[in-house]
Amino acid sequence: MPLPLRQAPASPPATPADRAMPATTATVDEATAVAALAALAQGMRLRVFRALVGAGPVGLTPGALAATLDVPASTLSFHLKELMNAGLVSQERDGRHLIYRPALVQMQALLAYLSAHCCQASGGAGCETTSPTDCSHC
Repeated sequence: MPLPLRQAPASPPATPADRAMPATTATVDEATAVAALAALAQGMRLRVFRALVGAGPVGLTPGALAATLDVPASTLSFHLKELMNAGLVSQERDGRHLIYRPALVQMQALLAYLSAHCCQASGGAGCETTSPTDCSHC
C-alpha cells in the first residue's frame, strides 16, 4: 500500500526563488538559462522537477517525493540541492518537515527566454507563437 503524500499548506508564502524574480519583471539571462538547463539535463532531476511542478505551489515533502519517484532519500537530497542551486526549486521548513516547491516564476521566465526569438529568421511567416501555459498562479 503506497504511503499517503504529505503536502504543504494550501497558500504558501513567497519562496526565495520567486522573490528573486517577481512575476511582473521575471527575466533570465544566458548564464541563468544555462544553469537551469544543465540542472534539468539529468534524468532524475528532471523527474523530481516535474513531480514538483505537478504538485504546484503546495509543494511536497522529501518523503512524499521519494515515495512517488521510488528513489533513496540520499539520492533525492543530492538532486534537490542541485535544483535549488539552479533556482528551480525552493525549500521551506514547516515544523519538523521540509517542503520543496517548484520556482514557477523562474520556470516561466526560462520558457519565455527560450522562445523569445521564435521564428525571427522567417520574419514570423507561418509561425504561430503562443506563450507558455501560465501556471504561476495554480
